[in-house]
Amino acid sequence: QVQLVESGGGLVQAGGSLRLSCAASGSIFSINAMGWYRQAPGKQRELVAGISSVSDTNYADSVKGRFTISRDNAKNTLYLQMSSLKPEDTGVYYCNFQIKPYVGNRYRDYWGQGTQVTVSS
Repeated sequence: QVQLVESGGGLVQAGGSLRLSCAASGSIFSINAMGWYRQAPGKQRELVAGISSVSDTNYADSVKGRFTISRDNAKNTLYLQMSSLKPEDTGVYYCNFQIKPYVGNRYRDYWGQGTQVTVSS
């Protein structure tokens, strides 16, 4: 069984910074790509940033230059450093890992529980 546990959300003023973390535990043979998604009230969940198994990264246009995604493979942990935060960054942030639980399995998507980020103006 695989679990993803997120931490680091909270309330911050516009222009401030936050760092999100997401740690995977349990039966993990291999992790492929990882990503951060967010869902604002009344909107669909959207990709914020992604990182491949070889640490190639991609970002939503709205966060380029402000957010940095990174991963620590030794700790099975994903990070999102968020700077120059804006009120429109407010939402629930979810991490997503592509994990192969056992050798011979195929990769499956796993999600964190979500962490609230609120940016006040």
